Amino acid sequence: MDDLIEEFIAETRETLETLSGEIVAWEANPADAQRLDAIFRFVHTVKGSCGFVNLPRLARLSHAAEDALAQVRQGEREPDRRLVNAVLAIVDRIGEIVDALDAGTALDDSAEDLLIAALEQGSEAVAQAQPVAQRAPSRSVRLNVDLLDRMMSGMSEMVLARNELARRLRERDIDPAIEAALERLSGTVADMRDSVTRTRMQRIDALFSPLPRMVRDTAAGLGKSVSLQVDGQDVELDREMIEVMRDPLVHIIRNAIDHGIEAPAERRRAGKSENGRLIVCARQSGNQIVVEISDDGRGIDADRLVQKLVENGREEAELRKLSDRAKLNLIFEPGLSSRDEVSEISGRGVGMDVVRHAIEQIGGRIELESTPGRGMRIALHVPLTLSIISALVVRAGPHQFAVPRQAVEEIVKEQGAGVRVDRVGDAWIATVRDRRLPLISLSRLLGIGERSGRGLLAIISVGEGTYALAIDGVLDTEELVIKPAAPVIMAAGVYAGQALPDSGLPMLLLDCAGLATRANLDFEREDGLAEADAEEAEAAAVEAALLFDDLDGNRRAVPLCLVDRVETVDASAIRRSAGRLRLSSEGQILPLQACGEVPFEGRIGVLRLKDGETEIAYAMREAFDIVDLPAEIVPATMPGVVRGVALIAGEQVELIDAHWLFAQSDAEAPGKPLCLLAEDKGGWMSVFVRPLLEQAGYRVVTGKAGSEAPAVVLISEEGAEPAQAGAPVVRLRATRWAMGGEQQPDSIYRYDRDGLLAALADRIAGAHR
Repeated sequence: MDDLIEEFIAETRETLETLSGEIVAWEANPADAQRLDAIFRFVHTVKGSCGFVNLPRLARLSHAAEDALAQVRQGEREPDRRLVNAVLAIVDRIGEIVDALDAGTALDDSAEDLLIAALEQGSEAVAQAQPVAQRAPSRSVRLNVDLLDRMMSGMSEMVLARNELARRLRERDIDPAIEAALERLSGTVADMRDSVTRTRMQRIDALFSPLPRMVRDTAAGLGKSVSLQVDGQDVELDREMIEVMRDPLVHIIRNAIDHGIEAPAERRRAGKSENGRLIVCARQSGNQIVVEISDDGRGIDADRLVQKLVENGREEAELRKLSDRAKLNLIFEPGLSSRDEVSEISGRGVGMDVVRHAIEQIGGRIELESTPGRGMRIALHVPLTLSIISALVVRAGPHQFAVPRQAVEEIVKEQGAGVRVDRVGDAWIATVRDRRLPLISLSRLLGIGERSGRGLLAIISVGEGTYALAIDGVLDTEELVIKPAAPVIMAAGVYAGQALPDSGLPMLLLDCAGLATRANLDFEREDGLAEADAEEAEAAAVEAALLFDDLDGNRRAVPLCLVDRVETVDASAIRRSAGRLRLSSEGQILPLQACGEVPFEGRIGVLRLKDGETEIAYAMREAFDIVDLPAEIVPATMPGVVRGVALIAGEQVELIDAHWLFAQSDAEAPGKPLCLLAEDKGGWMSVFVRPLLEQAGYRVVTGKAGSEAPAVVLISEEGAEPAQAGAPVVRLRATRWAMGGEQQPDSIYRYDRDGLLAALADRIAGAHR
């Protein structure tokens, strides 16, 4: 209320300075009806404002002057010198009271009865106008909004000129003195920008303060009881934005009381309290202000909206195909009203379409959320100001976009250390230093290309949560002048305005919260589960599994802890080689398991499974959900890929036997024995022996062993024994029998397959005894 009184004082003083001259000029020309109307309007405005801010003395004086002037306007009284003196005296007294209010001092009211009496026709009382005392110089000046607009426009041009100058100087070697001068200029421009921006800012309380009375009167007129809760009055917003939002906010609140909140009897039947609840709150989210209006009423009946549009001639089949969100947005259709009866408040079909148009005109957007039977939430997202912000210029494909710097926590390389990107079903997850974040590809979301996987991740923080935004590069940091884009662009919900950087090419500013909404990221709006609920959830934790449709048409599940990633690969990367299916991926060959016919054309889904050391691939059709496995699982009757069956959401789902899968794999696990093949002439060992050993499950190195000691060493008959401490040796000779007819006990005929494998097993076992 203090802010309202200050505004009242400022406005009243501004008008008082010119009003006295208007009264004298009117006395000289009583036929000047326009001047009389201007004087009357001032007195009438003062009277109305006094009642609103509870100033009864001023209201009494202005009411008396208004009555006298009304008699003149109606031709019932002639404006003589006595009347003019009396009106001037009232005006002077109003100025004195306003000054006393501003100074916080008391002012005697004993002479005010005489001033009022002098206004009466035929009164003998005489009121002499007194010269207004000189006030102390004021530290504030009231400026015309048009002048503020010109100041902001000039400031914007200054920022653009500074940016262009900085860009041109960066392109060449400059004198350090010139660079220092540019830095000083940049600092001064930044300070001026902040000062000019602040001149347009106003507390949003100016928008919220009339709401309690309006809610009370509207609810009373409808026979309802509604309590109002207002939060965020200290949030500041551009004055122009406040004026534009005033009518939309009033309309939304009146609709919430009329359409949303039920009558007391209906609320009792629904198990609610008779007193409806309405919450209006404001908060700053990045470079936007979000005003939310929520109620605990009946919500929006989407089917009812469809029915009304069908009655208006729309195609019903087309409307029924819409998503739930699209059906909810039908409320913005021009001429639509869910009311069957016309009242003073609603039912005329002029409403939410006008509200959306007004918000879009200032570069804002409206977000709806309705829970039938529980309430409705409407969020108005509007720019903080038509101002200048610090932004990062990023690249997605061939296009450039601006991102508010205050929304960016950090930027990391997508393939950097501590960064990992996985796909689960249709969703992408980025893990940044053990912090799991939903991932949005800017190129894919905007339909301008596919994610390369070798770009950058910008960690974006919005009011609801945090996510990773995949971009192709960061080009620059600039101070950008932001203005609303065309309504058709703002309607996309992913842009917060447009800018003209120093390059001269128009660029769109991204709405970081809008990107999250467009990508269907479901951030928790509450502060989180209550501590007791969290403990209960942890106590009831069960094994999670990834649900997928397999190639043979069956629905199966695999323990989620085994799933390293879910990806889609080109079927050409799958080959049947060396007696089994194998997948070529990221420079390695993985064994591939499958249930059903594997296609060798097009693209196919693959589960990458890990047991901590070994990795294998499993071909499938599509992964679509993560579920909790029930405690009761019916086991399979024989060993195989399926270990049992569980009932999930009323459907029988086969569970993958992870132990069987990995047992069937011939992947090279680090725990398998390491064989060292000593160097030989012609490379016979590598060509003939190595494939044999690898097929038998050994790990093989040739030439020299690394840091890991081999379990056994194989050398040719003529080869020199390598210095491998503690490693048993198997010699391979070229002849079936040793020279002299005696078989050497430590050598094996090199083409005796079974004997060679048995000798290796015997040497390794002997080394461990």
